[in-house]
Amino acid sequence: MTSEELLGRILYRDALAIVLDKPAGMPVHAGPRNSSERNGDGSVPLTSLFDDLRFGLPRRPELAHRLDRDTSGCLVLGRNRAALERLGKLFQSGKVLKTYWAVVASGPGEEKAEGVIDLPLGRRDPSRGWWMKVDPEGVAAVTRWRVIGRAPERDGSPALTALALEPVTGRTHQLRVHCAAMGWPIIGDSVYGGAPRSAEPGLHLHARALELPLYPNRDAIRAVAPIPERMRRNLAACGIRDAAPG
Repeated sequence: MTSEELLGRILYRDALAIVLDKPAGMPVHAGPRNSSERNGDGSVPLTSLFDDLRFGLPRRPELAHRLDRDTSGCLVLGRNRAALERLGKLFQSGKVLKTYWAVVASGPGEEKAEGVIDLPLGRRDPSRGWWMKVDPEGVAAVTRWRVIGRAPERDGSPALTALALEPVTGRTHQLRVHCAAMGWPIIGDSVYGGAPRSAEPGLHLHARALELPLYPNRDAIRAVAPIPERMRRNLAACGIRDAAPG
């Protein structure tokens, strides 16, 4: 990604915070055994580009939270230590409202328009901390969901449902595991949904919007990330307006 492309992905910026539209397929940081500039698979972590986001400040911004490599959308950065501390407390206390859009296989029954998934999560393999499962002895994990569109089965294509997902908690892979556990895995999920390990169609999970109450005497900061190309066709099939491929 060039500096110009990175700057074009800024959704919001002020003295304390930056909200970026993170592209899918790009890790936010280097893995533990890799350099800060490049992962072992050749991928460039997003953090290696943060010097381009100083905008005159002596320090580059840093991550206030994380998104999975294959998830796109709203990502918050703090521009100084005090801002990062304040943002960290907001995320940890659940005061940041995050809304993800997902397209799932099948989906909730026609009679169900919204609900809550309350399933604790634990590690599937202790040596792979990111690989999660539903575990009655695990940590609490809660997700609110709402149907925003449906595509019936037709011409051999499976039924799809577009969901707005709001994670009440912020566990690793929470939305992916929760949707799969309900019997409606996210399209393109090769870990929890059985999709092939290839670039197509790509994980259909997008951090669509967030509301960030960063300042006590102002309205919450609101950022909305545009619909990514990889999801447009299936979102349009589900009846989402303005999602048709360009």
